[in-house]
Amino acid sequence: MAKSLHTPEYEHFRSILIGAREAAGLTQEAVARRLGHPQSFVAKYERGERRLDIVELVQVCHALGINAHTVLDEVQDKVRT
Repeated sequence: MAKSLHTPEYEHFRSILIGAREAAGLTQEAVARRLGHPQSFVAKYERGERRLDIVELVQVCHALGINAHTVLDEVQDKVRT
């Protein structure tokens, strides 16, 4: 099995987060400030250089104003196809 950072499913996951950030009109810097992290934290998970754990995912979703369950449902749908 391929490492999860390099699968089409993980790419889809990252695109969901990037799309949500862009739809909210937020920069990486703005999201990072909401999370209390440097901008590089956001850049790294968006580029696939860093994996998010479940707690971080919930925090990122909160910062983006989206529901973590919705993100997970979308990822799960991708995995099924």
